[in-house]
Amino acid sequence: MLLPALATPSSKIALRFPDRELTYEQLAVEARRVAYGLVGKRRVAVWARSTPETCLVIVGALLAGVPVVPLNPKIGEKELAHILADSTPDLVVDDELPHGEPVDLPEPDGEAPALIVYTSGTTGPPKGVVLPRRALATNLDALARAWEWTEDDVVVHGLPLFHVHGLGIGVLGPLRRGGTVHHLGSFSVAKAAQALASGGTMMFGVPTMYHRIAAEPEHAAAFGKARLLVSGSAALPASVHERIEQLTGQRVVERYGMTETLMNTSVRADGDRRPGTVGLPLDGVEVRVVGEEPGEIEVRGPNLFLEYLNRPDATGGAFHDGWFRTGDLAVVEPDGYLRIVGRRATDLIKSGGYKIGAGEIENALLEHPSVVEVAVTGEPDEDLGERVVAWVVARGEAPAPEVLSDHVARLLSPHKRPRVVRYLEALPRNDMGKVLKRELR
Repeated sequence: MLLPALATPSSKIALRFPDRELTYEQLAVEARRVAYGLVGKRRVAVWARSTPETCLVIVGALLAGVPVVPLNPKIGEKELAHILADSTPDLVVDDELPHGEPVDLPEPDGEAPALIVYTSGTTGPPKGVVLPRRALATNLDALARAWEWTEDDVVVHGLPLFHVHGLGIGVLGPLRRGGTVHHLGSFSVAKAAQALASGGTMMFGVPTMYHRIAAEPEHAAAFGKARLLVSGSAALPASVHERIEQLTGQRVVERYGMTETLMNTSVRADGDRRPGTVGLPLDGVEVRVVGEEPGEIEVRGPNLFLEYLNRPDATGGAFHDGWFRTGDLAVVEPDGYLRIVGRRATDLIKSGGYKIGAGEIENALLEHPSVVEVAVTGEPDEDLGERVVAWVVARGEAPAPEVLSDHVARLLSPHKRPRVVRYLEALPRNDMGKVLKRELR
């Protein structure tokens, strides 16, 4: 059973939002009413706002065995038209929740689709990733073992609910454990601190959030009380990692996943929380790095998606001998820890005969006191093939470009130094805090 706590619901708080709380008893009753109204539907799309109603629709759909397509509330017209035409939902739910007469709700098979989550569309139109119930159940249980996650935990976050991080891990994770979701509605350091000070035990966030926490030290004590601070969706800069530890006494746990695979690796709760690493493969998940390092990460296991909806060509092209090709580049450290260095499409720079990962240059630049944020890309160069370009948000007066170039050359090696440094007021980011490098080119 995907959500066993709903079979024998208690008066414990299941969902806590700024304007409403639901116990497991209330969630079971209201989600079943939604489920009765969805039985027989082929697919349902939901405007995934950060509200308890979104959670009710998704839990109701899971009870009814109807796959859910979460829609980003800020989505543009063209992208929305594509997703609706591609997924052809029988119903699009916004504020008015469906309901119907009581019927039997048998537990669907583990291979039955649970969620259809659309990718960000960085390499073409967004693709619908079909995630089965089996992937959610096995992956959440593997995370529970890695993080010592139990029904006593209260997970605090302000992540959007149209993505697997906020929805799959941040909502369905606590509900599968029988614990509590404390969703902030929207993230602020003060709101997160208050939630952790009043019973929260774990916080899920993205690097942008931890950067803000580091900038508001007056709230540090509350974050120090958490049992676990977890960061994902993008690499957490080592400088932020170290600042959080200085302020809170906590070392952030990093993990690595993606829409098609859910979570692949994580630092364990009792493991070495080294900056820049994402730990070891989760139980049941196999991970390998193929080719010269940095090589491409390939994954196989019960955490994998079923297919890209209506895209057998893309599904077939994503696999190699049963292994899913992630497109992410990594180095394996001597103890087996994985260190992600970027995406093959955007973060592998071939310069002067060298393969250079953008991530390690970004980390080196962030060690310079004048650098607040940075993204590294490659651009064509007649002599080198590609040259390394650094896009920098500076603190105070920007240093001369050669200062940052020499800084990287000293920390790494001369061939990895930026040949060009460009200063920006801010880096373009998506809703999950990932830098949109295609907008920098």
